[in-house]
Amino acid sequence: MNKLAILEGLLFVVGDEGISLDEISNIMSINKKESQDLLKQLREEYNNENRGIRISFIGENFKLTTKQEHKEYYQKLITSSNNNTLSQAALETLAIIAYNQPITRVEIDELRGISSINVIRKLMAKDLIKISGKSSLPGKPNLYRTTSEFLDYFGLATLNDLPELPSTKKSDDETQELFSSIYKEKPDEE
Repeated sequence: MNKLAILEGLLFVVGDEGISLDEISNIMSINKKESQDLLKQLREEYNNENRGIRISFIGENFKLTTKQEHKEYYQKLITSSNNNTLSQAALETLAIIAYNQPITRVEIDELRGISSINVIRKLMAKDLIKISGKSSLPGKPNLYRTTSEFLDYFGLATLNDLPELPSTKKSDDETQELFSSIYKEKPDEE
């Protein structure tokens, strides 16, 4: 079992949240010293000029980040004209934010059923959403809302111009119709 490969996979899976030294030690069932040595070894591999990512220590957690010296290329990727169309995930996330703003990332993730951090980053880079404050929930997560660029992108004057969401609530007539259609009395057979 290659412990460096496991550590690399852990760093990839946790994404932007990062992982603490204690978590690495617990998950891999190794002591802190061995965790530190593995991090140092992997960090040295990533410091090679042939690699595009590195291990950063931010806010008590280790995470994979891109190298600062390649920043201009990442910005080109985000703003390139070929990349101006929005993916299905981006459209879904935008709709959730537009109809529920302000909203936290965790609330977005719960509605989508999948992590949205990367989609949120891309939408922020395109200036379609922004951080509008902090929630009063534990941990004070960021609140997201749409921007005026969002309105421009979709040709809306205000958020009131958003189409109404279809109602999923059945009317009493539909419920009654369903009941009577399923439970019809059979005619007496003679």
